[in-house]
Amino acid sequence: MKKAVLIVNPSSGNEEAQEYEKLVKEKLTDIFDEVEVQHTGDTGDATKFANQAVTDKVDSVFAMGGDGTVNEVISGLAEQEHRPKFGFFPLGTVNDLARSLNISMEPEEAVAELDLDRRIALDIGKVNEDYFMNIVAVGGIPEAISDVEVEEKTKFGKLAYFTSGFKQVLKDESYHFELEIEGEKRKIESSAVVIALTQTIGGYGHIVPEARPDDGKMYLIYLKNQNVLDMVKSVPDIIKGIDHSTDYIGYQPFIEGSLSVKEEVDLHSSVDGDEGPGLPLRFKILPQHLEVYVGPQKK
Repeated sequence: MKKAVLIVNPSSGNEEAQEYEKLVKEKLTDIFDEVEVQHTGDTGDATKFANQAVTDKVDSVFAMGGDGTVNEVISGLAEQEHRPKFGFFPLGTVNDLARSLNISMEPEEAVAELDLDRRIALDIGKVNEDYFMNIVAVGGIPEAISDVEVEEKTKFGKLAYFTSGFKQVLKDESYHFELEIEGEKRKIESSAVVIALTQTIGGYGHIVPEARPDDGKMYLIYLKNQNVLDMVKSVPDIIKGIDHSTDYIGYQPFIEGSLSVKEEVDLHSSVDGDEGPGLPLRFKILPQHLEVYVGPQKK
């Protein structure tokens, strides 16, 4: 008997989950012999439900929610001996992974396009003991973005992240970091260091054009800014897409590394948009680790 578990965050997407849950359940019931629905109430619930699905050896686990919900479900499946196939219906603010997998931002369309024969083996990133599917970011700007309240995300969407980040830019605060990438050490000064898995960052497409969801690589990006003017000068490079280092941006694909900060500060990472572990950080890639359902190829 083929069973699926649907994990729903009722507060995602301006509480649209309640509206679309019935539609998703009807679709899954047509495909699977049994469909179990679980609703999250607190942080960590989605991971707990995914862990139980692993124990029950279900065929597939689906998530309905934003990037935080998707991250929690993936965290409950990663590095398990039995890993159910994974699918999701995006309802949040940014949805970087969905954009990279050609999953529609329109819930009805995403449900209609679900095809169990269309899937890839997705890379998962690991930072210390946490997992990520989009980005890990460190520095004043990423910290400001991760501090955006849920109410602001719901009301203003991506604009809430932009506004919070811009306020941090005006503070002109950078840190001295030590990087170790593929065994090579270097020291940098930067206000923002990003480890990306997807082309899309913050809902803006093709920031990392060579990134593929199953290429077995992470992508290091950092601002080489010494002042606000340098940061402003980096914007054109970011907009046109980053595939090499420039005067204002550092860039390198890698598979394993670490990051520490020289200052005596309590500096935390942002993992897929939520607060993550404090520095120092260790990164590794879990290549082609999780079978995930994807949308149709764009024409």
